[in-house]
Formats: sequence, C-alpha cells, structure tokens
Amino acid sequence: MATVQSATGRLETTELGMTLMHEHVIVRSPGVFENWPHLFNRAEALAQAVEMLAEAKAAGVDTIVDLTTVDLGRDVAFVAEAAQRSGMQVIVATGIWWRPPQYVDTHTADEVAALFIRDIEQGCMGTGIRAGIIKCATDTAGVTRAIETVLRASARAHRATGVPISTHTYAAGKMGLEQQRIFTEEGVDLTRVVIGHSGDSEDFDYLEQLIGAGSTLGMDRFGLHRLLPSDRRVAVIAELCRRGLTEKMVLAHDANCISDWIDPAGKRERMPDWRFTHIPREVVPMLREQGVTEAQIDQMLVGNPRAIFERQGRY
Repeated sequence: MATVQSATGRLETTELGMTLMHEHVIVRSPGVFENWPHLFNRAEALAQAVEMLAEAKAAGVDTIVDLTTVDLGRDVAFVAEAAQRSGMQVIVATGIWWRPPQYVDTHTADEVAALFIRDIEQGCMGTGIRAGIIKCATDTAGVTRAIETVLRASARAHRATGVPISTHTYAAGKMGLEQQRIFTEEGVDLTRVVIGHSGDSEDFDYLEQLIGAGSTLGMDRFGLHRLLPSDRRVAVIAELCRRGLTEKMVLAHDANCISDWIDPAGKRERMPDWRFTHIPREVVPMLREQGVTEAQIDQMLVGNPRAIFERQGRY
C-alpha cells in the first residue's frame, strides 16, 4: 500500500480523503519574527490555526497540502502542533517559492537539490518531520537564473526521491509551459507534476496544452475573487469535465490560517470566501449546478490527490 509523509506521521494514501492540494497553515516574512519576536504571539496564532483547521475538518476536509517554503517563513513545528490539536492531516513541503534566498545565487542546482532531498529523507528544520511534496515557482519575472536553479533542483530532488512536484505559476504569462519545458529537460515524468494556479486562467488552449503534456492542473485559488471569481472558476472546471478531463484537476484555495502580510480583519472584510471551507460549502454546490457529477467532484477532491501521491518511485 502506498504511503505519504505528513506532519503527524506516515499516512496510507487510502486515508487522505478529501484533500485540498494547495494551502498554507502559517505564512510569515522570513527573518522578521526571529529578530523581533514581540511581533508574534505563538499561542494566539496556534489557537487561530487550530480553530480554522478544525472548522475545515468539520466541513469534510480530511487533508491539506501545505506548500509553505523557506521564503514563505516555513514553520514545520507550528504546523505539526496545529495538525495534532485540530485532527487535520497536513502534508508539508520542501522547495523554494519565487523569492529565492541569496544562497541560491551562489550554489548549483545539485547543491540546492541536496537540501530538498534532506527535507524529504531526514526531516525539515530539525524536527524529523519529512516533506511529502516539492514546491517551486515561476511568477511575472519568468525564469530568472535563480528560479531556473530552483526548478532544476526540484526536478532532481523529485527524480531522486519520487516525491511529487507542485508549482506556483503566473497563469496569464503561461508560465506553466516554461516549467514543463525545464522539467522535461531534466527527465521528469510530467504526469507527476501539478501546475498550480492554473485555475486563474480561462484560456482553454493553454490549459489543454498543460494537460496534453501530462500534468495535473491546480485549480487552487478559490476565494481570491480579485483574480477570478468563483463562478468563472467553476465554469472552467465544468467545461473541462465535459471535455473528459476530470482526472487532470485538483482543487484548493491557496488560503492560510496565519499571515503577517495582511491584517486579519481586513482579510475577512475584503476576501470573506478565501478560507478552507469555501470549496466544500459553496463551490461544490456550484459545481453540481453546472452539471458536474458527484463522481467527478469526488475524483477531483479525493481520487486525483490520492493518485498523485501513489505515483511513487525514483527514476
């Protein structure tokens, strides 16, 4: 039976259940709280995270994939405690987002890959908690030298460990295609890659190109209406389902419990649907209204995530 590492131990893939494939528990500016600890009340933040994760669990979510990396202020010990106290299964990530630390500029892809492999095989941040997925990113600046190093490092760590890759992209710039190009050069089987934030796009030609190359689409920013409202995201998913592409999509919000980037009250006021419960409570009924069947909904929320983690093995 296939297994995956989580913040609270190894899980059978049959235990994953409803899985949101691109979320965050805590996002912080690297270095800020280490230097000004008075800015962070860990007990309050932990209580808030536990409450939000427990609410999601009550709404039917069984697992979230936390794609928080070093340049997003990763705190694996915090995530593990929040998971333990809430009962939510959380898979944590290694990798680097689109703000690579200076370290990347002076080290090779193989040296950076070795860090990712260490997180996967030995554990993250001295906790012994092993990463179950690799995160990398390409945003508006495109494939800079540092970003290329991270993409190639992610590919090499993936091939060495068999752990899947999930990305952040700038969909308007069709950055998923650039990621696929580099991964292909590195010998990656693109069926083991989730191209994230594909749900920001209504360009079916682009989306079908990504799928045609083998990758799964991350339809994963539900609730961020300023980028694309949920009704339009649902319409794209429904059409792809009609085209027989249900097995190539996973869903999420890219939301978080805690972030120092935005005032919590302001987030609730301006983005009330940007929360882990938006998909089970509001989006799923919208999908049904668009003709998406229960079997298709289950495929995207349960079957496809499970399949991603069951495609294992080094190569």
